[in-house]
Amino acid sequence: MIEFFDLSYDSLSKKRSGELFSLRKITFKDRLNWRVSCEKNMEFDVYDNKNTTYLLGVYKDVIICSLRFIETKFPNMIIDTFKPYFKELSLPKGNYIEASRLFIDKERIKGFHLQEHPISSILFLSMVNYAKSLCYQGIYAIVSHPMLIIFQRSGWQVSVVEKGFSEKRQNIYLIHMPVDEHNQHILIKRINKKSPFLNRNLNVWPLSFSTRKNRSDELQFDPEPYGMFSIGNT
Repeated sequence: MIEFFDLSYDSLSKKRSGELFSLRKITFKDRLNWRVSCEKNMEFDVYDNKNTTYLLGVYKDVIICSLRFIETKFPNMIIDTFKPYFKELSLPKGNYIEASRLFIDKERIKGFHLQEHPISSILFLSMVNYAKSLCYQGIYAIVSHPMLIIFQRSGWQVSVVEKGFSEKRQNIYLIHMPVDEHNQHILIKRINKKSPFLNRNLNVWPLSFSTRKNRSDELQFDPEPYGMFSIGNT
């Protein structure tokens, strides 16, 4: 069983926080070589605080993917970290959340033989389900061009709000991710097409599904590069 659920910063156990921040260090420092703060082999920053909620994907009590949510009424990376990289950058007033530090751990996916499951699409759906469950109006994030393409290929109807350039002079984008029933249905349809044997009740939160094997001709591998999923400072 793969489970997707949320935990607040204050509810993270020492063991779970150590696992999460260590995986973030592997992804964002070791693999992507971002300019991130690391200490004791873990990556965390000032935005990991009491205002933060973590969305976790867990298999056999081991984290395989995660992202960080912060309500936009609180300090967040979009306004505080990325503003210098855009000519104009602002967020609307309202009940919105910012997503950052999104990753899927490639090695753990392989180690657990989960490549046949559309983990990326289910993670995207979990973002929608979580936001809908708390009546958020939408999700905002800063993403690289490759990450933008990944979102677009999922079918999720994300929109580009502003375009900027990182310190490496690479294109980065402020995007809005709608969390309505229409986009929820798009992602559920994509998941059911790839893995028709999954739990049909996919519009709930928290979200879980069986990993029982089906015949190989009934499965499709998710072609997206798990190790390259990332939202954050580039």
